Amino acid sequence: MDDLQAEKILILDFGSQYTQLIARRIREIGVFSEIRAWDISAEELREYNPRGVILSGGPESVTEGATAPRAPDALFDVGVPLLGICYGMQTMATQLGGQVSTSDVREFGYAQVTVEGESELLCDIADHIGPNGEKSLDVWMSHGDKVVSMPQGFEHTLSTASCPIAGMADEARRYYGIQFHPEVTHTAQGEKIFEHFVRQICCCEARWTSAAIIEDQIARVRSQVGDSHVLLGLSGGVDSSVVAALLHRAIGDQLTCVFVDNGLLRKNEGNMVMDMFAQNMGVRVIRVNAQKQFLDQLRGVDDPEKKRKIIGNTFIDVFDAESNKIDNVRFLAQGTIYPDVIESAASKTGKAHVIKSHHNVGGLPDDMALELVEPLRELFKDEVRKIGVELGLPKDMVYRHPFPGPGLGVRILGDVKEAYADVLREADAIFIEELHASGWYQKTSQAFAVFLPVQSVGVVGDGRRYAWVIALRAVETIDFMTARWAHLPYELLERVSGRIINEIADVSRVTYDISSKPPATIEWE
Repeated sequence: MDDLQAEKILILDFGSQYTQLIARRIREIGVFSEIRAWDISAEELREYNPRGVILSGGPESVTEGATAPRAPDALFDVGVPLLGICYGMQTMATQLGGQVSTSDVREFGYAQVTVEGESELLCDIADHIGPNGEKSLDVWMSHGDKVVSMPQGFEHTLSTASCPIAGMADEARRYYGIQFHPEVTHTAQGEKIFEHFVRQICCCEARWTSAAIIEDQIARVRSQVGDSHVLLGLSGGVDSSVVAALLHRAIGDQLTCVFVDNGLLRKNEGNMVMDMFAQNMGVRVIRVNAQKQFLDQLRGVDDPEKKRKIIGNTFIDVFDAESNKIDNVRFLAQGTIYPDVIESAASKTGKAHVIKSHHNVGGLPDDMALELVEPLRELFKDEVRKIGVELGLPKDMVYRHPFPGPGLGVRILGDVKEAYADVLREADAIFIEELHASGWYQKTSQAFAVFLPVQSVGVVGDGRRYAWVIALRAVETIDFMTARWAHLPYELLERVSGRIINEIADVSRVTYDISSKPPATIEWE
């Protein structure tokens, strides 16, 4: 079959919060894209052999001179189209002989840019056409510097009142720069701009589709695994469920799934997983009750990073023990996805702060005997969901809200105890049930309850109740990199609070989290 990655776009990351969005937008067009750090070596660049390169935005200023990140000089010798976005445009301009300076007027948020002349990148693209045929675009700006002098060979393509050179193009070399961010949804014509660059200028075909990805991964898995057996830790979450369906199609009975009940799952999660996979899909699933093992390891641990690592390592201990009971097991399958890889790689290279570790990528012991199979490693979450539907998994399961790998272990603040998990399970189930009943579940991107290890006085009937506090969290987001707290109706919150306090004797108070990301994270730990 055709190599799905033969025609690919390389994205050089200069530290923008939107870089992953660029890669996703390119893939949505049907072309494979991958993110690498801005300081990629000349050798790596030539070996990667991209059809085109996109330079992302970033928080630095090219006016800082030698300390500012720069595109590798070899980039301008490989002879492929380039698209510089925001900082990417500025470093391209500087490195090719232009000039950038700090702007007197910074632009953050919505702006309207005027199209000046024609370029292949912007041909036939407009949001507004004036009475004399002048075209303009609705875009999203985020910059404090601007290009004030273009390099030789470039023509002026876009402008705003405060940024006269908001776009530039060298059609001979197929180099393009735009000061705004086409990757965010606020830029109305962003998809068309990327389509022009990827499909017309870079001449890439739309090969990256769900059906083609499944076919490609099946071939890869069969080649890697041969006639050996694969062990998969099945959590019931979207990622591991899609891996299970994909591997079952690829290798059938060579797959054994281990579903670990760690005592930190949602209400009735275990029965649902067994019913879906073992009974309906015919997947071989071993259910392991390891609740005591996990809770014993977590006793007295209140640091969230330590909890994540303990849970990840305990999972591996359980898998190793189960693998010894099965003949010819050589591989451990994981639901690692591309954002996990990007964030973990960034933390290792020092190019990003560790917000939280991913147990899929970072918790594995060096002496683990099993080799890894990670068929989703190159995919974003939205791609994983589409593949899940293509594989025949129920849509309501595939589009469930995300659930963290460590489960309720990071939704119980501080020390994790069995009694706390029992209370949280019931509260979370009530919240999700009411969200579904009111139609708000699909309107929110993620919603859950959090157990707070503090007690509060309440009055129930004629009696005093001194019991635990539950916090509710619901957010709306497109990319999970930024999120706004969901403005749920007061009547819905009142109904949820009333049910939790009335139905769970160990809860006296319910609060609602109105923190957005940033500054807060979506999960509490």
